[in-house]
Amino acid sequence: MSATGADSAGTEEGSVRAGRRTVRIHRPRKVLFPGSARSTDGGPTDGGRTDGGRADVTKADLVEYYRSVARHMLPELRGRPLMLERHPDGLDGPRFMQKNIPGNYPDWARRAEMAKKGGTVTHPVCDDTATLVFLADQASVTFHRWLSRADRPDHPDRLVFDLDPARDDFEPVRAAALLLRELLDELALPASAMTTGSKGLHVIVRLDRRTAFDEVRAFAVDVARVLAARDPDRLTTEQRTDARAGRLYLDVQRNAYAQTAVAPYSVRPKEGAPVATPISWDQVKDPAVTARRWTVTDVLEQARTRPWSDVPARGRSLAPARRRLDALL
Repeated sequence: MSATGADSAGTEEGSVRAGRRTVRIHRPRKVLFPGSARSTDGGPTDGGRTDGGRADVTKADLVEYYRSVARHMLPELRGRPLMLERHPDGLDGPRFMQKNIPGNYPDWARRAEMAKKGGTVTHPVCDDTATLVFLADQASVTFHRWLSRADRPDHPDRLVFDLDPARDDFEPVRAAALLLRELLDELALPASAMTTGSKGLHVIVRLDRRTAFDEVRAFAVDVARVLAARDPDRLTTEQRTDARAGRLYLDVQRNAYAQTAVAPYSVRPKEGAPVATPISWDQVKDPAVTARRWTVTDVLEQARTRPWSDVPARGRSLAPARRRLDALL
C-alpha cells in the first residue's frame, strides 16, 4: 500500500492500484482483527500459543488480501447481487449487514436494482478488482452472494447445502459431506466443497439456470430428506434447534430468491481472520482440515492449487436428477 495524507488517527489515507484504477484507502492502519500478544512474563496469553502471538489484521491487510485473492474470487462474484457484512470499527464494534449500495459508491462500479416486496433494493455487484478493493475499504469483511445472477434472478446457477453441526466439531461435518457426495453421485450431480470459515461446510452444485428457485429448493429439501433418512441418528432436517437433539442440520433454506450464502474466499469476522475456502474432496477426508483451517495469511497457497478444477464448469440440469431422486423417495 502506498500511504498518502496525514498520519494522525482518522485522517490517514492511502491508495491501492487495482487494475486500471487507483482506489483510495481510508484509515489503512485501523485494526479490524485484534491479534494476540505474549504476556509480560514471557508466556502466551491466548490459550497456549507459543509462537509469540498473532499479529493484528488492519484495514490495509484486509484490502491487500482481497486485492491478492481477486483472480480466484471474482469468478465467483461476477454478476451477482451482494450483501455486505461490514465492521467499520473492527470485530469489537458494531456489525452492519448492508444490501443497498454504500452512499459513496463510485460511478464506475456496477450495481443491480432487484425487486423486493413493496419496492426494490440496489445491490452492489463486484465484477472487478477495483470494486473488490473499494468494498474492502468500506470494511466489508465478508461477502454474501446471491445464488443467482442479476440478469436472471429467479433462476439460480448454484444450489447450496449448508452442513451446520450442533457443536464446534468438524468430524460430523466431514462424515455428512462425504455421505452427501455419495448421494449426489447417485443423482449424477457433480459437487464441490467449501469450508465456511465458521463451523460448517457448504456443498455446492452448479446449475444450468433453467430451473426456478421454487423447484430448486423443493429438490434440495428432498435430497436432505433422503440423506437424513440414511443416517437419522446423526443428521436432521429439523429447523428448530431444540428439535435437533445434537444432530447435524442439513440446511437448504438459502436456496430461495434474494437469499445469500457466504462467497468463496470471503473473510469471516472471527478471531484470526479465517476464510471460507474451496477444498478438494480429498481434503474433505483429511482430518487436519477443519472449518477454520485457512486464514488470510495462508489461503492464497490453497487457492493456487485450484481445488475445484475437477468440477465441470458448465452447470447441470436438474431434470434428470429429479427423476433419479423421485425413485429414491
